[in-house]
Amino acid sequence: MADFTMPSLGADMDEGTLVEWLVGPGDTVTKGDVVAVVETAKSTIEVECFDSGTVGALLVEPGTTVPVGTRMAVIASGAGSPAPAPAPAPAPAPAKATAPTSALQTAPGPTTPTRDAVSTPLVRHLAEQKGIDLSSVHGSGKGGRITRADVEHAPAERPHRVKASPLARRLALSSGVDLSALRGTGLGGTIRAEDVRAATAAPASRTVESREAARPPSATAEPAYAARAAIAALMSRANREIPHYYLSTTIDLAVAMAWMRDRNASRPVAERLVPAALLLKSVALAARQVPELNGYWKEEAFVPSPAVRLGVAVSLRGGGLVAPALADADSMPLPELMATLKGLVSRARSGRLRASETADPTLTVTNLGDQGVEAVFGVIYPPQVALVGLGRVTERPVAVEGMLTVHPTVTATLAADHRASDGATGARLLTAIDRLLQRPEEL
Repeated sequence: MADFTMPSLGADMDEGTLVEWLVGPGDTVTKGDVVAVVETAKSTIEVECFDSGTVGALLVEPGTTVPVGTRMAVIASGAGSPAPAPAPAPAPAPAKATAPTSALQTAPGPTTPTRDAVSTPLVRHLAEQKGIDLSSVHGSGKGGRITRADVEHAPAERPHRVKASPLARRLALSSGVDLSALRGTGLGGTIRAEDVRAATAAPASRTVESREAARPPSATAEPAYAARAAIAALMSRANREIPHYYLSTTIDLAVAMAWMRDRNASRPVAERLVPAALLLKSVALAARQVPELNGYWKEEAFVPSPAVRLGVAVSLRGGGLVAPALADADSMPLPELMATLKGLVSRARSGRLRASETADPTLTVTNLGDQGVEAVFGVIYPPQVALVGLGRVTERPVAVEGMLTVHPTVTATLAADHRASDGATGARLLTAIDRLLQRPEEL
């Protein structure tokens, strides 16, 4: 028997709101299955189950805000786990309604299964994500039950239910927006929170009640403001408690960019590498080489991490910032890192991050090069002890063997915790990043 609790999805998270359950009592789950959607001050996150077994009681109702660590459900582990207790039998109906009871019990012929008998909430959630109409899927499970395999092998069709993120549904409910009248800009046409916010300023014909179309800006900006407030509170604490020191260096990218162009020449456009992939991989490898900056400051001591979980700062379209983690980024091949990064950013901006992607980054990278910024001096995200900033790749004059030439360069900065390291250690990390980018074939 195991407890499913409200997870900690970041150092700044004290509580979370359960948006919806994706499983019900009696459902079988395996470790890694998404079982719930939780909303934090920053974003909406899909939460995985960390145990395998049968779902017992669900202890928290959707819409409830509870502190981190609160018991939310019970998972009966292992094969042969006891099923949840059956619901009490309904009270007998009046006599005039019970006349055909025996006939109903004995009469042959097919019966219409209920929605829960056709598929589990988890399977329905997967079908919604893939855009599959379950009414067109043949169930291969016991009694015609639709399984996960059935959904994964079914062709995507137009779903009968409007596809929208949980946050978008909540905003639509509070603002009176008719989701069926909106066109989603998310993956697969999913309606995102930004689509709903835009609709609040649209003509009344796109809303259920015309007066809701003129909601004040303060109301539509509330979620973004809450996200910014949460970030500001954490950064204020970091500035107060962490003695920062800063270092910076300019890295010549001529060799790395030439190598990347050669590799991309034989790749399809969709699979071509971008400079960000090389930069992130070099930071991850450097973190492995300088373990004094890869870990956490806990209980007045530095705790190194055996793995590199590279946090990547992602700005959200509606405002706010999240830093999901690339697990084992140091050992991930560049094409895989590129694909994983794309998926991570897409899920972050559509409000579909998973809990495992937000948990325990060991070192964070913030890259504002696409915003035209040449140097970033960030604030450490506790309990981490370092943050690497990367600016825009820009051409600068450099001296090579006594000759002045123009090469692509990037400014890399380091913000580090003086309690855990000193400038010499920080310099080793930046030097390692530079050295790795001069040998891109080793990335």
